[in-house]
Amino acid sequence: MVNAAKVLQDLRASAERKPDVVVRLGKPLIDSGAVLKLDADAWLVYEQVAIAALDMGDDGLALKCIQALETRFPGSPRVRRLQGMQLEAVGKLAEAGQIYKAILEEDETNVLASKRQVMLLRTMGLPSEAIAALVKYLDVNYTDFEGWLQLADLYLDELMYAQAAFCMEEVLMLQPQNHIFHLKYAEILYTQDNIQLALKQFCRVVELCGDHVRGLYGIKMCASRLLKAAPSKDAAATSQEDLEAMDLLATERLIALYGAPGAAAESSKIAATKWIETQ
Repeated sequence: MVNAAKVLQDLRASAERKPDVVVRLGKPLIDSGAVLKLDADAWLVYEQVAIAALDMGDDGLALKCIQALETRFPGSPRVRRLQGMQLEAVGKLAEAGQIYKAILEEDETNVLASKRQVMLLRTMGLPSEAIAALVKYLDVNYTDFEGWLQLADLYLDELMYAQAAFCMEEVLMLQPQNHIFHLKYAEILYTQDNIQLALKQFCRVVELCGDHVRGLYGIKMCASRLLKAAPSKDAAATSQEDLEAMDLLATERLIALYGAPGAAAESSKIAATKWIETQ
């Protein structure tokens, strides 16, 4: 029991979500009642196992844990959120929504309930409502970069690229060293036909992550388009010489990356070279 409890504690501390491991270790503790010997940690284990059981589709175990928590903490928003998650798991989405709505009416700053409500609305195919709920959440929790990422995805689903770009700008203010976020922002800008700014962001991707293939492809595509366009009179625009240098560098690095030894690699190099030469 001690070993199982220690592993569960470590998983909680690291925020790792390994539902199969949690259920395998936690179920015997719950079924035997040994979990109660963990004192205050017992209720954290109940909650941890309840969420893992929902992930694994073990509705019976999840209900058992949630009922124990409800008995110990009647009316707790944290327990009610678990009840909402259990209702989601069995397809009772409207009932789950009512629980989240009631929690937020009592405390609009409840982060976990807000996030569950947004996910529920998205699952129900209500993107406008999900966007409204997430905007309201971010008005209070504006430093939650994951919330901004989710809002960007919602806007992208609705082809609202300007709004998605704004969300990514907020993300980059909070996570400026993450090359994946710069890449996402760059691709949105490219879709908006904001090629100059997209080029700068693709360059930032490569600066942060060396020979990043998508970053290099982005540089190649942006530089090619700008070279084919009429020279810009904007003083801040990238010069023709710099564009040619970036285009050449991206081309050389892409061909080199696809040029590792081996027949398969040789075929990839040939295909990549043909594509690059057409740009």
